[in-house]
Amino acid sequence: MGFREFVLFIAGLMATNAIAIDSMLPALPAIGHSLAIDTANHTQLIVTAYLLGFGAAQLVYGTLADRFGRRAVLVFGLALYTAASVGAIFAGSLEVMLAARVLQGVGSASTRILAITIVRDCYSGSHMARVMSLAFLVFLSVPVLAPSIGQAIMIVAPWRAIFLMLCLLGVVLLVWTLWRLPETLHPEDRSPISFAGISHAFGLIVRSRVTIGYMLAMTMAMGGLFGFINSAQQIFADAFKSEELFTLIFAGIAVFMAASSLLNARVVEKLGMRRVSHFALAGYLGVTLVHAAIVLAGVENIWTFSALQGAMMFCFGLMVSNFNSMAMEPVGHVAGTASSVLGFVSTVGGALFGFALGQHFDGTTLPLTLGFVALALGALVFVLFAERGRLFRADVPLSDTSS
Repeated sequence: MGFREFVLFIAGLMATNAIAIDSMLPALPAIGHSLAIDTANHTQLIVTAYLLGFGAAQLVYGTLADRFGRRAVLVFGLALYTAASVGAIFAGSLEVMLAARVLQGVGSASTRILAITIVRDCYSGSHMARVMSLAFLVFLSVPVLAPSIGQAIMIVAPWRAIFLMLCLLGVVLLVWTLWRLPETLHPEDRSPISFAGISHAFGLIVRSRVTIGYMLAMTMAMGGLFGFINSAQQIFADAFKSEELFTLIFAGIAVFMAASSLLNARVVEKLGMRRVSHFALAGYLGVTLVHAAIVLAGVENIWTFSALQGAMMFCFGLMVSNFNSMAMEPVGHVAGTASSVLGFVSTVGGALFGFALGQHFDGTTLPLTLGFVALALGALVFVLFAERGRLFRADVPLSDTSS
Protein backbone atom coordinates (compact mmCIF):
# COMPACT_ATOMS: atom_id res chain seq x y z
CA MET A 1 0.00 0.00 0.00
CA GLY A 2 1.01 3.58 -0.54
CA PHE A 3 1.20 5.86 2.48
CA ARG A 4 -2.23 7.49 2.05
CA GLU A 5 -3.96 4.19 1.43
CA PHE A 6 -2.24 2.65 4.45
CA VAL A 7 -3.40 5.50 6.72
CA LEU A 8 -6.98 5.17 5.47
CA PHE A 9 -6.86 1.41 5.97
CA ILE A 10 -5.62 1.72 9.56
CA ALA A 11 -8.20 4.43 10.29
CA GLY A 12 -10.92 2.14 8.92
CA LEU A 13 -9.81 -0.68 11.23
CA MET A 14 -9.77 1.67 14.21
CA ALA A 15 -13.26 2.96 13.35
CA THR A 16 -15.01 -0.41 13.47
CA ASN A 17 -15.33 -0.41 17.26
CA ALA A 18 -16.72 3.08 17.83
CA ILE A 19 -19.18 2.89 14.95
CA ALA A 20 -20.46 -0.50 16.16
CA ILE A 21 -21.31 1.09 19.53
CA ASP A 22 -22.42 4.63 18.77
CA SER A 23 -24.31 4.24 15.49
CA MET A 24 -27.09 2.22 17.09
CA LEU A 25 -27.75 4.39 20.14
CA PRO A 26 -30.60 6.29 18.43
CA ALA A 27 -32.13 2.94 17.40
CA LEU A 28 -32.25 1.31 20.85
CA PRO A 29 -35.95 2.13 21.50
CA ALA A 30 -36.94 0.75 18.08
CA ILE A 31 -34.83 -2.38 18.62
CA GLY A 32 -36.42 -2.87 22.04
CA HIS A 33 -39.91 -2.56 20.60
CA SER A 34 -39.16 -4.91 17.69
CA LEU A 35 -37.60 -7.57 19.92
CA ALA A 36 -40.36 -7.26 22.56
CA ILE A 37 -37.99 -6.07 25.30
CA ASP A 38 -40.44 -5.11 28.04
CA THR A 39 -38.00 -3.12 30.23
CA ALA A 40 -36.36 -0.09 28.63
CA ASN A 41 -33.16 -0.46 30.65
CA HIS A 42 -32.66 -3.96 29.25
CA THR A 43 -31.96 -2.51 25.79
CA GLN A 44 -28.62 -1.41 27.25
CA LEU A 45 -27.58 -5.07 27.11
CA ILE A 46 -27.15 -4.60 23.36
CA VAL A 47 -24.27 -2.21 24.07
CA THR A 48 -22.85 -4.13 27.03
CA ALA A 49 -22.83 -7.50 25.23
CA TYR A 50 -20.68 -6.02 22.48
CA LEU A 51 -18.27 -4.49 25.00
CA LEU A 52 -17.88 -7.76 26.89
CA GLY A 53 -17.01 -9.64 23.70
CA PHE A 54 -14.66 -6.86 22.62
CA GLY A 55 -12.88 -6.75 25.98
CA ALA A 56 -12.53 -10.49 26.54
CA ALA A 57 -11.14 -11.25 23.07
CA GLN A 58 -8.28 -8.79 23.50
CA LEU A 59 -6.56 -11.34 25.73
CA VAL A 60 -5.85 -13.71 22.84
CA TYR A 61 -5.39 -11.75 19.62
CA GLY A 62 -1.89 -10.49 20.36
CA THR A 63 -0.59 -14.00 21.05
CA LEU A 64 -2.37 -15.43 18.00
CA ALA A 65 -1.00 -12.69 15.74
CA ASP A 66 2.56 -13.39 16.91
CA ARG A 67 2.09 -17.09 16.13
CA PHE A 68 -0.03 -17.19 12.95
CA GLY A 69 0.69 -13.78 11.43
CA ARG A 70 -1.19 -10.48 11.31
CA ARG A 71 -3.06 -11.02 8.07
CA ALA A 72 -4.66 -14.38 8.89
CA VAL A 73 -5.81 -13.26 12.34
CA LEU A 74 -7.19 -9.97 10.98
CA VAL A 75 -9.06 -11.82 8.22
CA PHE A 76 -10.61 -14.10 10.85
CA GLY A 77 -11.66 -11.15 13.02
CA LEU A 78 -13.18 -9.18 10.14
CA ALA A 79 -15.01 -12.25 8.84
CA LEU A 80 -16.46 -12.83 12.32
CA TYR A 81 -17.44 -9.14 12.61
CA THR A 82 -19.21 -9.34 9.24
CA ALA A 83 -20.97 -12.63 9.98
CA ALA A 84 -22.13 -11.40 13.39
CA SER A 85 -23.53 -8.26 11.74
CA VAL A 86 -25.58 -10.50 9.46
CA GLY A 87 -26.82 -12.38 12.53
CA ALA A 88 -27.91 -9.11 14.13
CA ILE A 89 -29.79 -8.11 10.96
CA PHE A 90 -31.97 -11.21 11.23
CA ALA A 91 -32.20 -11.38 15.02
CA GLY A 92 -35.77 -12.06 16.13
CA SER A 93 -35.20 -12.13 19.89
CA LEU A 94 -33.06 -10.43 22.48
CA GLU A 95 -31.09 -13.64 23.06
CA VAL A 96 -30.09 -13.94 19.39
CA MET A 97 -29.24 -10.23 19.26
CA LEU A 98 -27.01 -10.50 22.34
CA ALA A 99 -25.19 -13.53 20.92
CA ALA A 100 -24.60 -11.67 17.65
CA ARG A 101 -23.34 -8.61 19.51
CA VAL A 102 -20.90 -10.63 21.64
CA LEU A 103 -19.48 -12.22 18.49
CA GLN A 104 -19.35 -8.85 16.76
CA GLY A 105 -17.31 -7.53 19.68
CA VAL A 106 -14.99 -10.55 19.54
CA GLY A 107 -14.40 -9.88 15.84
CA SER A 108 -13.87 -6.14 16.34
CA ALA A 109 -11.24 -6.75 19.02
CA SER A 110 -8.93 -8.01 16.28
CA THR A 111 -8.95 -4.59 14.63
CA ARG A 112 -8.05 -2.87 17.90
CA ILE A 113 -5.01 -5.11 18.46
CA LEU A 114 -3.91 -5.60 14.85
CA ALA A 115 -4.16 -1.97 13.70
CA ILE A 116 -1.44 -0.86 16.11
CA THR A 117 0.60 -4.03 15.56
CA ILE A 118 0.60 -3.67 11.77
CA VAL A 119 1.68 -0.03 12.01
CA ARG A 120 4.51 -1.07 14.33
CA ASP A 121 5.56 -3.76 11.82
CA CYS A 122 5.70 -1.33 8.90
CA TYR A 123 6.95 1.92 10.42
CA SER A 124 9.05 3.13 13.31
CA GLY A 125 9.98 6.36 15.02
CA SER A 126 8.57 9.57 13.57
CA HIS A 127 7.04 7.74 10.61
CA MET A 128 5.03 5.52 12.94
CA ALA A 129 3.93 8.56 14.96
CA ARG A 130 2.82 10.30 11.76
CA VAL A 131 0.72 7.31 10.64
CA MET A 132 -0.93 6.99 14.04
CA SER A 133 -1.60 10.72 14.31
CA LEU A 134 -3.30 10.89 10.91
CA ALA A 135 -5.29 7.71 11.54
CA PHE A 136 -6.27 8.96 14.98
CA LEU A 137 -7.74 12.16 13.50
CA VAL A 138 -10.11 10.01 11.43
CA PHE A 139 -10.78 7.75 14.41
CA LEU A 140 -11.73 10.70 16.64
CA SER A 141 -14.39 11.81 14.16
CA VAL A 142 -16.27 8.51 14.39
CA PRO A 143 -17.88 8.99 17.85
CA VAL A 144 -18.93 12.48 16.71
CA LEU A 145 -20.58 11.28 13.49
CA ALA A 146 -21.74 7.73 14.29
CA PRO A 147 -25.02 8.56 16.14
CA SER A 148 -25.97 10.95 13.33
CA ILE A 149 -25.24 8.22 10.78
CA GLY A 150 -27.49 5.85 12.72
CA GLN A 151 -30.20 8.50 12.99
CA ALA A 152 -30.00 9.24 9.25
CA ILE A 153 -30.37 5.55 8.44
CA MET A 154 -33.40 5.37 10.73
CA ILE A 155 -35.09 8.15 8.78
CA VAL A 156 -35.10 6.17 5.55
CA ALA A 157 -34.94 2.53 6.71
CA PRO A 158 -35.68 0.28 9.71
CA TRP A 159 -33.11 -0.27 12.46
CA ARG A 160 -31.81 -3.45 10.84
CA ALA A 161 -30.24 -1.29 8.12
CA ILE A 162 -27.73 -0.03 10.71
CA PHE A 163 -26.40 -3.56 11.06
CA LEU A 164 -26.41 -3.86 7.27
CA MET A 165 -24.14 -0.80 7.22
CA LEU A 166 -21.82 -2.48 9.75
CA CYS A 167 -21.87 -5.64 7.62
CA LEU A 168 -20.88 -3.68 4.52
CA LEU A 169 -18.07 -1.99 6.47
CA GLY A 170 -16.80 -5.42 7.50
CA VAL A 171 -16.96 -6.67 3.89
CA VAL A 172 -15.05 -3.64 2.59
CA LEU A 173 -12.29 -4.04 5.17
CA LEU A 174 -12.15 -7.81 4.65
CA VAL A 175 -11.79 -7.50 0.86
CA TRP A 176 -9.29 -4.66 1.32
CA THR A 177 -7.21 -6.86 3.62
CA LEU A 178 -7.27 -9.86 1.28
CA TRP A 179 -6.51 -7.78 -1.79
CA ARG A 180 -4.00 -5.20 -0.60
CA LEU A 181 -2.46 -6.14 2.75
CA PRO A 182 0.61 -8.38 2.68
CA GLU A 183 1.76 -10.29 5.72
CA THR A 184 3.70 -7.77 7.83
CA LEU A 185 5.21 -10.24 10.32
CA HIS A 186 8.53 -11.61 9.12
CA PRO A 187 8.70 -15.43 9.20
CA GLU A 188 11.69 -15.40 11.53
CA ASP A 189 9.71 -13.27 14.03
CA ARG A 190 6.89 -15.77 14.46
CA SER A 191 6.81 -17.03 18.02
CA PRO A 192 5.14 -20.18 19.39
CA ILE A 193 2.34 -19.91 21.88
CA SER A 194 4.04 -20.30 25.24
CA PHE A 195 1.85 -20.63 28.30
CA ALA A 196 4.93 -20.30 30.49
CA GLY A 197 5.73 -16.97 28.85
CA ILE A 198 2.16 -15.77 29.27
CA SER A 199 2.18 -16.76 32.93
CA HIS A 200 5.47 -14.94 33.43
CA ALA A 201 4.05 -11.78 31.87
CA PHE A 202 0.94 -11.98 34.05
CA GLY A 203 3.15 -12.33 37.11
CA LEU A 204 5.08 -9.18 36.20
CA ILE A 205 1.85 -7.24 35.75
CA VAL A 206 0.40 -8.36 39.08
CA ARG A 207 3.61 -7.44 40.93
CA SER A 208 3.75 -3.91 39.51
CA ARG A 209 2.06 -1.42 41.83
CA VAL A 210 1.96 1.24 39.10
CA THR A 211 0.49 -1.10 36.48
CA ILE A 212 -2.23 -2.42 38.77
CA GLY A 213 -3.10 1.01 40.14
CA TYR A 214 -3.41 2.78 36.82
CA MET A 215 -5.15 -0.18 35.18
CA LEU A 216 -7.87 -0.10 37.84
CA ALA A 217 -8.08 3.71 37.72
CA MET A 218 -8.60 3.44 33.97
CA THR A 219 -11.30 0.84 34.58
CA MET A 220 -13.17 3.30 36.84
CA ALA A 221 -12.96 6.01 34.18
CA MET A 222 -14.15 3.63 31.46
CA GLY A 223 -17.08 2.68 33.71
CA GLY A 224 -18.19 6.31 33.71
CA LEU A 225 -17.88 6.54 29.91
CA PHE A 226 -19.84 3.34 29.32
CA GLY A 227 -22.46 4.36 31.89
CA PHE A 228 -23.04 7.55 29.93
CA ILE A 229 -23.18 5.70 26.59
CA ASN A 230 -25.65 3.15 27.99
CA SER A 231 -27.99 5.79 29.41
CA ALA A 232 -27.58 8.69 26.98
CA GLN A 233 -30.50 7.96 24.68
CA GLN A 234 -32.91 7.36 27.59
CA ILE A 235 -31.73 10.51 29.37
CA PHE A 236 -32.46 12.74 26.39
CA ALA A 237 -35.74 10.99 25.58
CA ASP A 238 -37.17 10.38 29.06
CA ALA A 239 -35.44 12.74 31.50
CA PHE A 240 -35.32 15.83 29.26
CA LYS A 241 -38.01 15.02 26.65
CA SER A 242 -35.61 16.21 23.97
CA GLU A 243 -34.88 13.10 21.93
CA GLU A 244 -34.51 15.22 18.78
CA LEU A 245 -31.41 16.88 20.28
CA PHE A 246 -29.69 13.61 21.17
CA THR A 247 -27.41 13.15 18.16
CA LEU A 248 -26.44 16.84 18.01
CA ILE A 249 -25.52 17.13 21.70
CA PHE A 250 -23.86 13.70 21.78
CA ALA A 251 -21.66 14.85 18.91
CA GLY A 252 -20.82 18.04 20.79
CA ILE A 253 -19.82 16.08 23.89
CA ALA A 254 -17.65 13.77 21.77
CA VAL A 255 -15.89 16.82 20.33
CA PHE A 256 -14.73 17.75 23.85
CA MET A 257 -13.09 14.34 24.25
CA ALA A 258 -11.47 14.56 20.81
CA ALA A 259 -10.16 18.06 21.59
CA SER A 260 -8.61 16.94 24.87
CA SER A 261 -6.88 14.02 23.15
CA LEU A 262 -5.33 16.41 20.64
CA LEU A 263 -4.38 18.82 23.44
CA ASN A 264 -2.74 16.00 25.37
CA ALA A 265 -0.54 15.18 22.39
CA ARG A 266 0.74 18.77 22.40
CA VAL A 267 1.39 19.25 26.12
CA VAL A 268 2.24 15.86 27.59
CA GLU A 269 5.93 15.89 26.67
CA LYS A 270 6.37 19.32 28.26
CA LEU A 271 4.33 18.78 31.43
CA GLY A 272 4.63 15.00 31.88
CA MET A 273 2.00 12.28 31.98
CA ARG A 274 1.54 12.39 35.74
CA ARG A 275 0.90 16.10 36.04
CA VAL A 276 -1.47 16.19 33.08
CA SER A 277 -3.48 13.14 34.14
CA HIS A 278 -3.56 14.03 37.84
CA PHE A 279 -4.85 17.54 37.17
CA ALA A 280 -7.38 16.00 34.76
CA LEU A 281 -8.47 13.53 37.45
CA ALA A 282 -8.92 16.38 39.93
CA GLY A 283 -10.98 18.24 37.35
CA TYR A 284 -13.01 15.12 36.57
CA LEU A 285 -13.83 14.59 40.24
CA GLY A 286 -14.67 18.27 40.69
CA VAL A 287 -17.04 18.26 37.71
CA THR A 288 -18.83 15.13 38.96
CA LEU A 289 -19.31 16.70 42.41
CA VAL A 290 -20.72 19.90 40.90
CA HIS A 291 -22.99 17.85 38.66
CA ALA A 292 -24.31 15.81 41.57
CA ALA A 293 -24.92 18.99 43.60
CA ILE A 294 -26.93 20.53 40.75
CA VAL A 295 -29.06 17.41 40.39
CA LEU A 296 -29.67 17.17 44.14
CA ALA A 297 -30.63 20.85 44.20
CA GLY A 298 -33.27 20.14 41.58
CA VAL A 299 -31.97 22.61 38.99
CA GLU A 300 -30.65 20.13 36.40
CA ASN A 301 -31.68 20.75 32.78
CA ILE A 302 -30.52 19.57 29.39
CA TRP A 303 -27.99 22.40 29.05
CA THR A 304 -26.34 21.94 32.45
CA PHE A 305 -26.19 18.20 31.81
CA SER A 306 -24.64 18.66 28.37
CA ALA A 307 -22.09 21.26 29.51
CA LEU A 308 -20.96 19.22 32.50
CA GLN A 309 -20.85 16.04 30.46
CA GLY A 310 -18.65 17.81 27.93
CA ALA A 311 -16.34 18.97 30.73
CA MET A 312 -16.16 15.42 32.09
CA MET A 313 -15.26 14.01 28.69
CA PHE A 314 -12.59 16.68 28.24
CA CYS A 315 -10.97 15.54 31.49
CA PHE A 316 -11.51 11.91 30.49
CA GLY A 317 -9.52 12.41 27.29
CA LEU A 318 -6.60 13.83 29.27
CA MET A 319 -6.70 11.00 31.81
CA VAL A 320 -7.14 7.71 30.04
CA SER A 321 -4.39 7.76 27.40
CA ASN A 322 -1.87 8.79 30.07
CA PHE A 323 -3.17 6.22 32.56
CA ASN A 324 -2.66 3.55 29.90
CA SER A 325 0.87 4.74 29.10
CA MET A 326 1.89 4.85 32.76
CA ALA A 327 0.42 1.40 33.38
CA MET A 328 2.56 0.08 30.51
CA GLU A 329 5.82 1.72 31.64
CA PRO A 330 7.03 -0.93 34.11
CA VAL A 331 6.04 -3.86 31.85
CA GLY A 332 7.30 -2.65 28.47
CA HIS A 333 9.37 -5.82 27.97
CA VAL A 334 6.11 -7.84 27.86
CA ALA A 335 4.17 -5.11 26.06
CA GLY A 336 2.01 -7.39 23.91
CA THR A 337 0.59 -9.41 26.78
CA ALA A 338 0.42 -6.37 29.06
CA SER A 339 -1.54 -4.37 26.49
CA SER A 340 -3.98 -7.25 26.08
CA VAL A 341 -4.47 -7.58 29.84
CA LEU A 342 -4.98 -3.84 30.25
CA GLY A 343 -7.49 -3.79 27.41
CA PHE A 344 -9.34 -6.79 28.86
CA VAL A 345 -9.58 -5.49 32.43
CA SER A 346 -10.44 -1.88 31.56
CA THR A 347 -13.02 -2.77 28.89
CA VAL A 348 -14.76 -5.66 30.64
CA GLY A 349 -14.61 -4.00 34.07
CA GLY A 350 -15.72 -0.68 32.62
CA ALA A 351 -18.57 -2.36 30.73
CA LEU A 352 -19.83 -4.02 33.91
CA PHE A 353 -19.64 -0.77 35.90
CA GLY A 354 -21.32 1.09 33.06
CA PHE A 355 -24.09 -1.50 32.83
CA ALA A 356 -24.67 -1.27 36.57
CA LEU A 357 -25.03 2.50 36.28
CA GLY A 358 -27.38 2.20 33.34
CA GLN A 359 -29.62 -0.32 35.08
CA HIS A 360 -30.28 2.21 37.85
CA PHE A 361 -31.75 4.74 35.41
CA ASP A 362 -35.09 5.84 36.89
CA GLY A 363 -36.13 8.63 34.56
CA THR A 364 -33.74 11.14 36.16
CA THR A 365 -30.00 11.81 35.97
CA LEU A 366 -29.47 11.29 39.71
CA PRO A 367 -28.29 7.64 39.67
CA LEU A 368 -25.88 8.35 36.83
CA THR A 369 -24.35 11.45 38.42
CA LEU A 370 -23.93 9.74 41.80
CA GLY A 371 -22.31 6.84 39.96
CA PHE A 372 -19.90 9.26 38.29
CA VAL A 373 -18.87 10.58 41.71
CA ALA A 374 -18.31 7.06 43.07
CA LEU A 375 -16.23 5.99 40.06
CA ALA A 376 -14.17 9.21 40.14
CA LEU A 377 -13.41 8.64 43.82
CA GLY A 378 -12.46 5.05 43.01
CA ALA A 379 -10.09 6.25 40.28
CA LEU A 380 -8.50 8.67 42.74
CA VAL A 381 -7.97 5.89 45.31
CA PHE A 382 -6.23 3.67 42.74
CA VAL A 383 -4.01 6.52 41.49
CA LEU A 384 -3.02 7.28 45.09
CA PHE A 385 -2.21 3.58 45.49
CA ALA A 386 -0.06 3.60 42.34
CA GLU A 387 1.78 6.76 43.39
CA ARG A 388 2.10 5.93 47.09
CA GLY A 389 -0.05 8.91 47.97
CA ARG A 390 1.94 11.51 45.99
CA LEU A 391 0.18 13.36 43.16
CA PHE A 392 1.22 15.99 40.60
CA ARG A 393 4.91 15.10 40.67
CA ALA A 394 7.09 14.94 37.59
CA ASP A 395 7.38 11.67 35.72
CA VAL A 396 9.79 9.36 37.50
CA PRO A 397 12.29 6.76 36.27
CA LEU A 398 11.02 3.23 35.72
CA SER A 399 13.14 1.97 38.58
CA ASP A 400 11.01 4.04 40.97
CA THR A 401 7.67 2.74 39.75
CA SER A 402 7.91 -1.03 39.51
CA SER A 403 7.02 -2.40 42.91
